[in-house]
Amino acid sequence: MKFVLGEKIKMTQIFDEKGNVVPVTLVKVSPNIVLQVKTQEKDGYRAVQVGFGERKEKNIKKPQKGHFKDLGSFMYVREFRIPASPAGGKNQESSLNRGDKVDVSIFSEGDEVKISGIAKAKGFQGVVKRYRFGGAPATHGTKHAHRQPGSIGGAGGRAGGKVAKGMRMAGRMGGKRISVRHLKIAKVDIENNLLAIKGAVPGRRGTMLEIRG
Repeated sequence: MKFVLGEKIKMTQIFDEKGNVVPVTLVKVSPNIVLQVKTQEKDGYRAVQVGFGERKEKNIKKPQKGHFKDLGSFMYVREFRIPASPAGGKNQESSLNRGDKVDVSIFSEGDEVKISGIAKAKGFQGVVKRYRFGGAPATHGTKHAHRQPGSIGGAGGRAGGKVAKGMRMAGRMGGKRISVRHLKIAKVDIENNLLAIKGAVPGRRGTMLEIRG
């Protein structure tokens, strides 16, 4: 299992070996520092904890300072759960120790990855934007109701005149954790700590992303 934390930079495009245009997302992956390796015997589960990004030391709480010690001042700390090793095989974490660095060199072009991040938050939105409702007719007597949701109650059949649970209504949109699978790495730039990933990934520019291989 491969894993690393990165920062979404922007979307752009590159050309493949056949000259075709490939849309990609650039992800900056400064070296992740291993803070702790958890084991089944000691912690009850297997995981690797890594730190990513920089933060002012004055903004770090004392328990975190004690945990980081001399490894740095990190903006993000994440754990990656480790599955059982395949028969006769080795996982990435089998050779990791506290203080080790994990960078883009663990990936290769063509690798398939899963990327998780917080999607763009779009605030309080109506049903037309949030759920793609068609809205009311634009003419033939419609007044001030073009983007309204319509009836939400209904006597007898649906919840006995109450609003049924799960009813699609206006509310906050976006801002949730999203995972996208089966994305492929188009290019690995070890010198500049960059990954070019085919297609779009969750979040705005600057979003912290979890990349698993």
